[in-house]
Amino acid sequence: MRGGIGTASVTVDGITIGAIIACNAVGDVIDPATGQVLAGARTPDGASLLNCRKAILAGATPKSPLAGTNTTIGVIATDAILTKAQAHRLARVSHDGLARAINPVHTLLDGDTLFALGTGQTGKTASMLVLSTLAAEVTARAVFNAVLAAKSLRCGTMFWPSTTELHGTPI
Repeated sequence: MRGGIGTASVTVDGITIGAIIACNAVGDVIDPATGQVLAGARTPDGASLLNCRKAILAGATPKSPLAGTNTTIGVIATDAILTKAQAHRLARVSHDGLARAINPVHTLLDGDTLFALGTGQTGKTASMLVLSTLAAEVTARAVFNAVLAAKSLRCGTMFWPSTTELHGTPI
């Protein structure tokens, strides 16, 4: 299925953290709030979603897509003051958000990479526990929003539907 670019942000105690994610993952994209599969591998007839995790657990061997055609990449940014070590940690824990929204995640066919930065515009520091929690949350939400923003693609006889074309906009 087609991926897209999504964003999400949250503000707590005057500090904002946001994510912008380009998602074209090999794994299924899951709504982190409901567990519903939103995008991913389709059934052989192409009419509905397969649910990769359940299929793999049942013994199915998925077809490998073309190498280099899938990835999830993004930036997590906050207006808090961050040290270089804190930015590195924030990038690492943001992968928890990918794991909440993509299954399977970090496959050998994906190039999942996240970067983090702090602008320091608020002049405030924040607890890394709070920032880490928020970073994972906005990352998961941005992945969700990325597949909702995707557009279908037709190329000759090939068709890659968007999640909204396949089954409408999730509530």
